[in-house]
Amino acid sequence: MAKALWESAIEESGKSRKAIDWKRRMSDHVAYALLVYTGLQIFVTMGALKSEHGSILPYFGLVLLVAAIIPGCRLFEKRWERLADTDTPREDLAPLFTRDVAVLWIAAIGLPFVVTGLIKLLLALF
Repeated sequence: MAKALWESAIEESGKSRKAIDWKRRMSDHVAYALLVYTGLQIFVTMGALKSEHGSILPYFGLVLLVAAIIPGCRLFEKRWERLADTDTPREDLAPLFTRDVAVLWIAAIGLPFVVTGLIKLLLALF
């Protein structure tokens, strides 16, 4: 009831609810995720560098991850540019957006640890 009254009050005053800009929101998440990812990658890789005996493998892992994450993040942005340009109602896009943001943040936080772990495993094997 209160929601209906609120919406009718907005319509009467000539103001409408602002549409969600999915492209901008995803772009913001990508930018912040890249910052977090880069910080974690440097922190975790530097920790691996201190514990190893001068191997170039952690540096290779750092370059590989930086080269791999940017195109992956760009795929998220392109997807939301396409989805935002469709006439799909914003209520239908909300679950997709939540899922994509979760995948983005899991990758941004998890990849530095996974790759550094793989590097340490390779160093232990060889």
